[in-house]
Amino acid sequence: MNPSYLELQGIRKTFGASTVLDNVDLTIREGELVTLLGPSGCGKSTLLRCIAGLTEPDSGRIILERKDIASLPPRSREVGMVFQSYALFPNLTVRENVEYGLKMRGVAKKERETRCEELLALVDLADKRDAFPQHLSGGQQQRVALARSLAVQPKVLLLDEPLSALDAKIRKSLRMEIREIQKRLKMTTIFVTHDQEEALTISDRICIMNNGHIVQDGSPEALYSTPRTEFVARFMGSYNVLARTEAVRLFGQGVGSADSFALRPESVKLLSQHAEDSEGSQGEKRIVEGSIESVSVLGNIIRYFVQAEGVRLTVDILNDGRSRRTQDGGAVRLALDPSQLLQLEKEGA
Repeated sequence: MNPSYLELQGIRKTFGASTVLDNVDLTIREGELVTLLGPSGCGKSTLLRCIAGLTEPDSGRIILERKDIASLPPRSREVGMVFQSYALFPNLTVRENVEYGLKMRGVAKKERETRCEELLALVDLADKRDAFPQHLSGGQQQRVALARSLAVQPKVLLLDEPLSALDAKIRKSLRMEIREIQKRLKMTTIFVTHDQEEALTISDRICIMNNGHIVQDGSPEALYSTPRTEFVARFMGSYNVLARTEAVRLFGQGVGSADSFALRPESVKLLSQHAEDSEGSQGEKRIVEGSIESVSVLGNIIRYFVQAEGVRLTVDILNDGRSRRTQDGGAVRLALDPSQLLQLEKEGA
């Protein structure tokens, strides 16, 4: 596996007075699925379009297999792209859409047909080859778009929020299909999304973007368990982000030297008001008094919003059918584990 298969070096892009990409560097291994994750306007889709050749960067290099492709037109970059809007030709059948790129490249009819049949089988649409896009569901249209991009055998596959227009159930099943196809083909892939659950599920590596920068990258496990800044902690889920004064109120003076801290909602244990150990500690944990502000059931998770020591905390517990749901306004005690309190760096440090 080539550890520097695709390299982005100092990619910069401005639109008027707005800097959308600010000297972005990124190295992607061959066969890796990397997700660009971040809020709207952070630069992730612009970065993808720069790689595809649809947007010209102001400066920087895009090196694919040791060749700088930044000056090449899109069709010469050996890069495939799948858009959020599918971008299928409505007057062409599924088969004709998939074959389109091959036809434009002068591939012989027999080879086009063989390649098309292989890909339609891969995306489970062989029985839809003669259908038109308007007769397909959203998920089926997106699979056609994927097959069309794969038909030209790109060296890199780019996916720009490909699932955001689909309903939740289809989105979850299709993202797993995309992941299985990507692994089967060992296709180097860059996936853009603003959905952290989607990123955690599908990725080998996640790059979190904000204000034109990659602010942290790593494996899904590393990013979720060790966010470095407040922005990453807030964006990766429902972390409790605490100011230093709040952390001291909950944990005492020995919290460390940081100005802000993060605490995972599932690391806080919810106790009944009459739980044992009234001395205020339970092993290494600290016990604090609190009251329930509100409760939400999120499928397999019950989420509590609790006021404790003047601090509002999010607390998640597993909804396993045995958990007794404490009602709004109820008095509770929280067991806090100091080892789970993460010190955060200042933004841009």
